[in-house]
Amino acid sequence: MRLFPCSAAKKSSSSSQNSVEDELELSTVRHRPEGLEQLEAQTRFSRKELQILYRGFKNECPSGVVNEETFKDIYAQFFPQGDASTYAHFLFNAFDTDHNGSVSFEDFVMGLSILLRGSIQDKLNWAFNLYDINKDGYITKEEMLDIMKAIYDMMGKCTYPVLREEAPRQHVEIFFQKMDKNKDGVVTIDEFIDCCQNDENIMRSMHLFENVL
Repeated sequence: MRLFPCSAAKKSSSSSQNSVEDELELSTVRHRPEGLEQLEAQTRFSRKELQILYRGFKNECPSGVVNEETFKDIYAQFFPQGDASTYAHFLFNAFDTDHNGSVSFEDFVMGLSILLRGSIQDKLNWAFNLYDINKDGYITKEEMLDIMKAIYDMMGKCTYPVLREEAPRQHVEIFFQKMDKNKDGVVTIDEFIDCCQNDENIMRSMHLFENVL
């Protein structure tokens, strides 16, 4: 899984390898990440895994941060058959937790830790945040449709069988009805989590990337 090319970095030769502590202290980039020990405590990654992730991130993002346009450019490489820009926009906002318009190494590794190693509850909370576009604590049918359309656009016209234009809206209608238990027109985080936990396909997908690194 390569949200950034950074997460699949090549290992340096042993003669040129520095410890991550040295890299963080001596780095001249504009943004310096938190200390390794702090990130190790805050994430579910080992010291070695953080080392690999950081070297890769620094190779691809020398300034220490990535803005939305760069994020979109990177993401587009993985979906050349479609338009990934809208989904990349939503995904960028989910990683940019402090909403300052850039994703730092800390932002990246904290999100990745949840997606790859988080508990089911953590992953579902992260997914809810992705769908809750305006961050008001509720998912509306329009928000779910915006995300679904973005996913269909990203997958492009190369799917088999070819998806009909009305497919995203039909998908949302079915799923929203299942989630909106009290029929008040919005989905709360409790409704979202309850519905997902009772869906075998969703639960199966939650375990797909746990051993990526």
